[in-house]
Amino acid sequence: MPVDRLTKPLARFVQIETAGGGALLLATFTALLLSNSPWAEAFARIWETPAGLHIGSLDFARSLKEWINDAAMTLFFFLVALELKRELVLGELRDPRVAALSIAGALGGMTVPALLYLALQWQQPGERAWGVVMATDTAFVIGCLALLGSRIPHSLRVFMLSLAIVDDVGAILVVAIGYSGPIVWSALGLAVLGFAGVRLMGRIGIRGFAQYFLIGGLIWLAMDASGIHATITGVILGLMTPARRWVSDDRLYAILDKVVAHPAGEASSEDTKDRSTLQLAEIASRETLSPVERLEIGLHTWVVFIVMPLFALANAGMPLPVTGFVPGLTLAVFLGFVIGKPLGILLFTWLALASGLATRADDLSWRLLAGGGLLAGIGFTMALFITQLALGDALIGSAKLGILLASIASGLAGLAVLAGASRQAAP
Repeated sequence: MPVDRLTKPLARFVQIETAGGGALLLATFTALLLSNSPWAEAFARIWETPAGLHIGSLDFARSLKEWINDAAMTLFFFLVALELKRELVLGELRDPRVAALSIAGALGGMTVPALLYLALQWQQPGERAWGVVMATDTAFVIGCLALLGSRIPHSLRVFMLSLAIVDDVGAILVVAIGYSGPIVWSALGLAVLGFAGVRLMGRIGIRGFAQYFLIGGLIWLAMDASGIHATITGVILGLMTPARRWVSDDRLYAILDKVVAHPAGEASSEDTKDRSTLQLAEIASRETLSPVERLEIGLHTWVVFIVMPLFALANAGMPLPVTGFVPGLTLAVFLGFVIGKPLGILLFTWLALASGLATRADDLSWRLLAGGGLLAGIGFTMALFITQLALGDALIGSAKLGILLASIASGLAGLAVLAGASRQAAP
């Protein structure tokens, strides 16, 4: 049914993200445990192990941690962009006014925390890390909502998932603009040519994913050499991926009718008409899913259960107590998430509704939005990602502590508010 085509992909995405939140939590605890154990130095050295290509004078190598943060995380951002594209074109955000509510909330949840952080860290050592408090961790937020089960409305899940996805895309744009090095225009030009090549490949009907992944890898190399953070490649390619399927249901059924109509015969290796029809049916059944949907189905479990836990293992660890602790930096990160996030989300959603740009579902109360805004303060994964780019080694520990404490406080506060709202709404 058409409605299933809209709701089932969202339900599948939420289920995988919920399970992924558990895997991410386990990886985080493991990293913290090993970072404060007798094996702490050995654990840290693992991620500094160099890996790459050495061909003559060409030395293209970096540490395992850098490969995870720069290359593997590109797949994460590619997946985030795919889900955003699917929701906007095929999903529940096709209505511009419904989408506007989540987009406004995401903008507020990025802008207000960053301004609050800057106010607290102005002309301080951590001033450059304003982007850290702009992030929302999709897996942890969806995992927290799953704890409440059917006690919260579907509209809140859609709002929070959409907000988190827009937030992640916004965060990587901030990385590309605010935390990249000097631009090498020749390399950037090659990357732009690569994106144009991807568009041309789609126009002329090239549908094999292998070719696109090959050119995508070359674009990543060019973007990496340009000085712009290479993970932006994933976002751009994800948003460029077609969301419309190439074969309609009617066309598929017509082809399948031809298969059924063929009389039974002896097996043969010859290129017969019925064999050609079967091959056409195979292609048609695959092409009834859009490239966005096929890629999302293929990549989601790998990203959630391998890429994200690896990222947490490589980045979440820190010795306690924090060496060279900077209380002001930890406080700025904590308040940015715990106060700035919900305040920004509520303020901007109110402005969007008051101006008539957005609409709100009847069962999506302001108390539910407040609880969701608090949960959005769980910025964990992206916050750690930006911390590695924005701060030096002397300050990273203090920022990580603020991120960890804010994630715990935001999660507990958000769950408490949402649980109270669900009890109040119960008959």
